[in-house]
Amino acid sequence: MPSPIEKLQKFFRLESERGYDNKAVVGGLDKILPAWEREAREAQYPEALLTAVAEGLQQYPQLEPAGREALLHSLVETLQANRPVTDSQDRPAPRPRMTVLDVPTPERDLPAENRSMGRKAPVQSPNVRPPESESSAGLNAPLTVIPGIGPKHAQTLSELGLNTLEDLLYYFPRRYDDYSQLKPINRVQYGEELTIIATVQSTTNRPFRGGQGQMTEVVVSDGTGFLRVTFFNQPWLANRMTRGTQLVLSGKVEQYLGRLVMTNPDWELLEQEHLHTNRIVPVYPLAASVTQKFLRRILFNTINFWAARVPDWLPPSVRSAARLMDLGTALQNAHFPANQEKLQAARARLAFDEIFLMQMGVLRQKRSWQSLEARQFPTSQEWLDMQTARLPYQLTGAQQRAIELIRADLDSGRPMDRLLQGDVGSGKTVVAALAAAMVVRHGAQAAVMAPTSILAEQHYRSFRRMLAEGEDVVVSPEQVRLLVGDTSEAEKEQIRAGLADGSIKLVIGTHALIEDPVQFEQLQLVVVDEQHRFGVAQRAALRAKGSNPHLLVMTATPIPRSLALTVYGDLDLAVMDEMPAGRQPIETHVLNPLERERAYHLIRTQMKEGRQAFVIYPLVEQGERDDENRAAVEEHQRLQREVFPFHKLGLLHGRMKPEEKEEVMTRFRDGEYNLLVSTSVVEVGVDVPNATVMLVEGANRFGLAQLHQFRGRVGRGQEKSYCLLIPDSQDAVENERLQAMAETNDGFVLAERDLQQRGPGDFLGTRQSGFAELRMANLSDVRLIENAREQAQAVFADDPELEKPEHEAVSQMLDRFWSDGRGDRS
Repeated sequence: MPSPIEKLQKFFRLESERGYDNKAVVGGLDKILPAWEREAREAQYPEALLTAVAEGLQQYPQLEPAGREALLHSLVETLQANRPVTDSQDRPAPRPRMTVLDVPTPERDLPAENRSMGRKAPVQSPNVRPPESESSAGLNAPLTVIPGIGPKHAQTLSELGLNTLEDLLYYFPRRYDDYSQLKPINRVQYGEELTIIATVQSTTNRPFRGGQGQMTEVVVSDGTGFLRVTFFNQPWLANRMTRGTQLVLSGKVEQYLGRLVMTNPDWELLEQEHLHTNRIVPVYPLAASVTQKFLRRILFNTINFWAARVPDWLPPSVRSAARLMDLGTALQNAHFPANQEKLQAARARLAFDEIFLMQMGVLRQKRSWQSLEARQFPTSQEWLDMQTARLPYQLTGAQQRAIELIRADLDSGRPMDRLLQGDVGSGKTVVAALAAAMVVRHGAQAAVMAPTSILAEQHYRSFRRMLAEGEDVVVSPEQVRLLVGDTSEAEKEQIRAGLADGSIKLVIGTHALIEDPVQFEQLQLVVVDEQHRFGVAQRAALRAKGSNPHLLVMTATPIPRSLALTVYGDLDLAVMDEMPAGRQPIETHVLNPLERERAYHLIRTQMKEGRQAFVIYPLVEQGERDDENRAAVEEHQRLQREVFPFHKLGLLHGRMKPEEKEEVMTRFRDGEYNLLVSTSVVEVGVDVPNATVMLVEGANRFGLAQLHQFRGRVGRGQEKSYCLLIPDSQDAVENERLQAMAETNDGFVLAERDLQQRGPGDFLGTRQSGFAELRMANLSDVRLIENAREQAQAVFADDPELEKPEHEAVSQMLDRFWSDGRGDRS
């Protein structure tokens, strides 16, 4: 007579032959559960095996054919590995490796000392050491080294990006449900998330929605009261929850018709080891073919066996100084915490590891470039005073301090690696121009790279005006050139020749500067503006054009201290936190979409007084740009026709040709257009001192840093300026970012808030930074970063080459952490 497992496998084969159409059984494959479960219990199959089959077949009807196939393959693997010794056919000689769903065999097959009087043994973790070759495979070993994970389970887990043992150990929960609060039924309250232990009093199945669904109602009691528990579309539970069954139930207490109830709670038998109830329960990110309980069981068994065996690479001295728990305990409690205190301590340890390795990397980079030699460019105070005297305005104290730092860097004999950060309008371009002048006056070459043609063209005019016009010029006009994608081929060839023979001393351009044909005779200074828009490879390519050239990185997005210590921790920092004299604070207002006419009235008033204005429309993700640009075009036409018919309106967006954009910007700057309708192409660098109103439509779609950049396009003259933010809907008026814009003009305050709200990947404007993959660390946690930096500095001071035996594991982890390209020092 075939065993229950053999019967199940027969149905699975029929399903496979039918293409997984769920018709191997009349009414669907899940309809075999009640009868099969009854036979399996009589055969004393393990409870965990019954649970695995029941949960799998219950979700089978909802899956697509591909998902059904994967599920049945997984169940077959589980059935084969869990086949009890009572199955007579095809029994393998040695017992198969235990699966992650495995439990002890029926009681009669247990050793005598493990038997109990009529009570099943609780589920045990498979703490059986694998073969020595597997246990020594290391963290990069495939998942199949874990007892019970065969090729099919491994394939399923790969959908979550889980391919190695390390992937699994470091696949942390996205949240935790705290069911550790155990209460008697008579003390539960509406809205609580808790756990109860109770005995089933009655179980009934009944149809709902006209017979389209099944509802299972279970009444449980713990002696203090009764509670009704409802499950939807799980009729097989009636066979599991018979009268007298003791259950552990965890979930949220709700209310129905005036009575407290639980709906679809997590549940387990009282005698099972509790993974899903009565504890702080981890909730993991999932894929379509992976269930929460399946993944939780795999991780529990993996963590139970492997966590304590993972070598702790962090030296004991560092763990002691930073007051951290050991790595094995941290991994255990990050997944299955004993309590909230252990959970927080575990997360703190794992976050420290990430920041410590990041700090070690940037310190190693800084030490590396400090050991290099670079050409010295001495600058006398007399020459510097003469150059600043030529400027039409007085430098701020912040500008003077930045210039002194750069002056010392260029004369130090080692390559300058400095980040110049300042708020919009703080005068970074003047500082960069003087830095270039300090180099080219000695006959060397300098290159300035900007992210857009518009910004490159603006820098070209500014640098040429400051360095090549008037008396006592640093270079002649023909020695300063512009190289962008739109430059004619004949002119490009002329510029390339001038750079190669050294006759051109200063070139300003976009990514065209790093194309292979461009070669320099003696490149000694590289200035990268808005550096977060360039990838690591692009910065390295530009730097390779010279021999240890000095590097000045500029950004108009104020960098929070936490990021300055991590992402830019290898760069020396110069902060320009002072605005030029005469600048008035920009008045910022958040308007309801119904108040748009108020904004138009202010713009008309300003244009009547001879001022100009911007109206910005959001530019969304790459694939949707066409729609957005058409929206900007349509709004330009509507505003010209209906709102501002007596004024000239320009239109600017990213789909225009470079010469078209340049023409529009030139006409707007020269006052031919009263108002410029634009997308976010004006975010950075556009300088029109006569513009006094910035209206941003769909403002809730932008981050704080970008909104602050928009606001920085006005207020550049002596007149009072305004920034008006209109969100998409009335509900978005209370948007936290928009309200923050109205509260402060301080870009550094806004940058901190933006980092907290959006995370470092979005804040930096690129996913190429390599720091979006941090699993535990929060780059806005300054206390953690400073602690990790202090410990990293201590290790480097003691052993800069990491040659001591206690630092061998640190060196290996450091190489692995920085092996993905994060190591470019710029």
